[in-house]
Amino acid sequence: MTRSLGFGVLLALQFLTRLPVPVQCPWNADTSRWAVRCYPLVGLLLGGILALTGRLLEGWLPTPMLALLLLSLWVALTGGLHLDGLMDVADALGSNASLERRWAIMKDPHVGSFGIIALVFLLVWKGTLLLALLESGVSLAVLVAVLALGRFGAVALLVLSPAARPEGMAWAWKQHLGHRDLLLALWPLPLCFWLLPGGMVLFAALVPFLLLYGLAMIRAFKGINGDIVGAAIEGGELWLLLVAWIWWSSAMG
Repeated sequence: MTRSLGFGVLLALQFLTRLPVPVQCPWNADTSRWAVRCYPLVGLLLGGILALTGRLLEGWLPTPMLALLLLSLWVALTGGLHLDGLMDVADALGSNASLERRWAIMKDPHVGSFGIIALVFLLVWKGTLLLALLESGVSLAVLVAVLALGRFGAVALLVLSPAARPEGMAWAWKQHLGHRDLLLALWPLPLCFWLLPGGMVLFAALVPFLLLYGLAMIRAFKGINGDIVGAAIEGGELWLLLVAWIWWSSAMG
């Protein structure tokens, strides 16, 4: 178990980040299952890097520049992997075409106008909300919770939503997953709530987002794939940033 857990952590890091992991990890039922269980742990690590960077540079940089720096680091750490999924989903949905045509558009390596628009608006909104949170004096531990919960949302979709087709990464991950894995993926979250009192508000806010998003994707694509899961991470993070700003700015006011 310890060996599978270790390889699972490394697989999750290799898949979800651009952090260097110079280890060849075996892919099997146990390691892939532990990798998915460790998605929130990877979010915890990424959020910790962002929060620590912000803490070290706070006061040294103008607040707008710090927000832009954190956003740039955020994208760099993930290599834009989830942004790519967001653009593919936006292009497919924006086409207003048949189901088969939407799938063809999603697989097309070229980015269309809807994808670019979605990317621009998401990054602008993320940057603006980061700036608003910094100016409101909200603890940067909020980033730890947002990134961990965003990846827990990905686990929830993988476990609870049907795969649209028997192909691709999402289908491969789902082969070894059950409801127990969703429960085990919760284990890093108490640390988030300890770091961020009131973090349960974000957890509660994630539930309706996942429900509505999952239902919308099943209606549009008959299930999920890797791009849809990646877009859920980006959309979930944006939603949680908005909820965090509304909640903590109201509490401080």
